[in-house]
Amino acid sequence: MDATYSPPMDPLEVLHLDHEVIVLNKPAGLLSVPGKGEELADCLLTRVQVAFPDALLVHRLDRDTSGVMIFALTRHAQRNLSQQFEKRTTKKTYIARVWGVPTEKSGTIDLPLIVDWPNRPRQMVCHATGKPAQTDWRMVRDEGCTARMRLSPHTGRSHQLRVHMLSLGHVILGDPIYAEGPAAEFPRLMLHSEELRFKHPDGGQMTRVRSKAPF
Repeated sequence: MDATYSPPMDPLEVLHLDHEVIVLNKPAGLLSVPGKGEELADCLLTRVQVAFPDALLVHRLDRDTSGVMIFALTRHAQRNLSQQFEKRTTKKTYIARVWGVPTEKSGTIDLPLIVDWPNRPRQMVCHATGKPAQTDWRMVRDEGCTARMRLSPHTGRSHQLRVHMLSLGHVILGDPIYAEGPAAEFPRLMLHSEELRFKHPDGGQMTRVRSKAPF
């Protein structure tokens, strides 16, 4: 991975805002939360808090992943949403472009994941000590040498979609960690959080927020 951090300077793109939550479209290349060191201080959380000082973290997206990310605006909303993520009652959908075309049209990947310590931040499949991880996938379009996929994770392990697609034999295009050869020669990681469904902290109404993939 490129060691230099040069996050995009896109203005905040608010997808939904009310008295309890704010949902934004995170650009690819921007950290969700600060990293270690002053050079990694710039992130979506700190940018949001400039405009919305009460914003509180609920979940994260990988630096290279774009798309829908929700923040709480009250402590109540943070507790409520965090519990929804922990209990896996939120529904997340991602769009990815992958190398190669699957022979099947859809499926479920059930492979436990754990950090590959000597090669951090890489993650790997490990049946002995890995944490359970499940992903539903469906091919949206055959693009010849590549394919467009819709991915629905049941769990939220680090790099889950990236490693699960790799294990399927179809690495996500532009992945700076896992892609090699022609699959790595794309301007960004082709992974986008397209939709988040959650129960609103004020009243429990099912709320859906979407952001179309920019690729």
